[in-house]
Amino acid sequence: MKKVYVTGGAGNLGKAVVPVLSSFYEVRATDLPEVDVRDAGAVMADIAAYNPDIVLHLASMTDVDRCELFPDEASLANRIGTRNVALACRETGAAMAYVSTGMIYNGCKRHPYIEYDKPDPISVYGRTKYEGELEIRSICERFYIFNTCWLFGGGKEDRKFVAKIMDLAEKGGELRIVDDKFGSPTWTADLAKCIATLMGQPETGRYHCVNAGQASRYELAKEIVRIAGIDGCRIIPVSSDNFDLPAPRPRMEAMADYNLRLMGLNIMRDWREALGEYITTTLI
Repeated sequence: MKKVYVTGGAGNLGKAVVPVLSSFYEVRATDLPEVDVRDAGAVMADIAAYNPDIVLHLASMTDVDRCELFPDEASLANRIGTRNVALACRETGAAMAYVSTGMIYNGCKRHPYIEYDKPDPISVYGRTKYEGELEIRSICERFYIFNTCWLFGGGKEDRKFVAKIMDLAEKGGELRIVDDKFGSPTWTADLAKCIATLMGQPETGRYHCVNAGQASRYELAKEIVRIAGIDGCRIIPVSSDNFDLPAPRPRMEAMADYNLRLMGLNIMRDWREALGEYITTTLI
């Protein structure tokens, strides 16, 4: 059985992907404080000791606003940490798989991005994640880059957008939600299956791995409330100019899984279907 080494295994996506990978591979999942990807020596030693066939690199600094406020910290985690993992992959002969973001694009496109659009990040988070991609491309012979965005999952421990909207909506009143930023809401459970499928393919390179379709935050919030059957809360669309956040967000972060469809592997269902299953089976 082939062996997979996972960084960031204790994170939200790691908790979804490790059980899926374990059905096909022998898996070693690591995270802080056991292994810190920012420590080149520790990463090299641990990956070399395990001698995996593939390394799935999930560990990163994902708080977009914190990245903007602390760019050196973001660079150390997202660029240098990724470089450390890539060097360990080259040393051991392992293929490298890396989860990146839709924020590598500037958001000016009117339609969802495909894999052949030019990256042009506008935030520190997007820039450092893209710099991680470039490190991999310059170091590794075999690599998979999985770009995704607007992840939801984690069940009762999830404190991100979906669970927050449900909690706030149940209190009634009004919720002011941005309607001029667009993305591809993606369930971590579906993403995990997509990653496992692609890691078994010989064709390496970039893949957009998102649930199909696009939505604004406003449209997503309305769908969350509808599926959850919450009454007594009014969702009001507002401009993102109403919120003063440290990091700029691209207008368009949604992506299309063009390469998956070329390969006949367009297994990512519509985001509404995925969201419905997540809420009704996990959060309610």
